[in-house]
Amino acid sequence: MTASLTSQLPIVYVVDDDASVRESLSSLIRSAGMAVEVFASPFDFLAKDKLSDFACLVLDVRMPGLDGLALQERIAELGGEIPIIFITGHGDVPLAVRAMKAGAIDFLNKPFDDTDLLEAIAVALSRVPDAARKTDHVRRRPGQAEQSHRL
Repeated sequence: MTASLTSQLPIVYVVDDDASVRESLSSLIRSAGMAVEVFASPFDFLAKDKLSDFACLVLDVRMPGLDGLALQERIAELGGEIPIIFITGHGDVPLAVRAMKAGAIDFLNKPFDDTDLLEAIAVALSRVPDAARKTDHVRRRPGQAEQSHRL
């Protein structure tokens, strides 16, 4: 694939501890013409050393170890600016309010309509700066040899 095509293809990162949810979301997102990378845990996501600038994160709230809200806080601590859409099977209003106040784009309760998720992803990707959409830029995590302004 050429750099110009790669640079225009958004990547949706999915973090969910349920393999069937990861598979389902991966198929849905790919069918909508986007690239997708899935992670079984927040730790797996944090271990990824390079992220695309033209990306968003679909993040489960409740996971063992580090939950989605804690990952959102960790990303902010690292200076990250990736749009986040939360998904959960056990959400409540205070949880949703906390996520949204911390900058989440949306908060969807499972099961959700595929269209609702794809619309939330479109909104999230529309918040990515134009410069990131037009470059084939993959950035390193803060603290690595080549730092970037975004996580």
